[in-house]
Amino acid sequence: MALFNRKNNDTPTAATTTAAVDPALAALTGDYTIDPAHSSIGFTVRHAMVTNVRGSFGEHEGSLKLDGSNPAGSAASIDVKIASVDTGIADRDGHLVSGDFFDAEKFPLMTFRSTAAEQLGGDKYRVTGDLTIKDVTRPLAIDLEFNGSATDVYGNERVGFEGGADILRSDWGLTWNAALETGGVMVSDKVKLNFDISAIKAAAPQA
Repeated sequence: MALFNRKNNDTPTAATTTAAVDPALAALTGDYTIDPAHSSIGFTVRHAMVTNVRGSFGEHEGSLKLDGSNPAGSAASIDVKIASVDTGIADRDGHLVSGDFFDAEKFPLMTFRSTAAEQLGGDKYRVTGDLTIKDVTRPLAIDLEFNGSATDVYGNERVGFEGGADILRSDWGLTWNAALETGGVMVSDKVKLNFDISAIKAAAPQA
């Protein structure tokens, strides 16, 4: 099911524009709240040149605005609490929230605000926006797959997405490192961000 406009080199007519509106897609229109209990925002980074360290942020909140009739009007907003980082090692987590890395006391949130979206084909999309870490804001493109929509056992209407993006942490001022005796560095500059999102549709306002 397409969430965003398909690219089409043909000049649309009134008839084709009307036909392009999928009723099932239009039914998804609305405001959604990301469900943190069933969503994850994580990362993977190479450690000591030989293995990967994985982590996630346990506290985050966000919203989606989906417009099924005019997908270009859709938007996403996410706030992540840096102090909630969890790599499974308390000492490492403490280092990450320190001034060497995120400086969570001074910059408690990492944020993303979407600015555009496009369909790559099928249910695959690219959402572009502004990622802010510490006091640095830079553009970020996130490739996502739409996993579909469903009504859960509690009657909540849900949509799901999963995907990721690669960044260079140095672009956001995260430059701490240590040289290895055998060559190379302790922590790679490249970081893979991972998103698995479940969002609940807000109830329609009462007339």
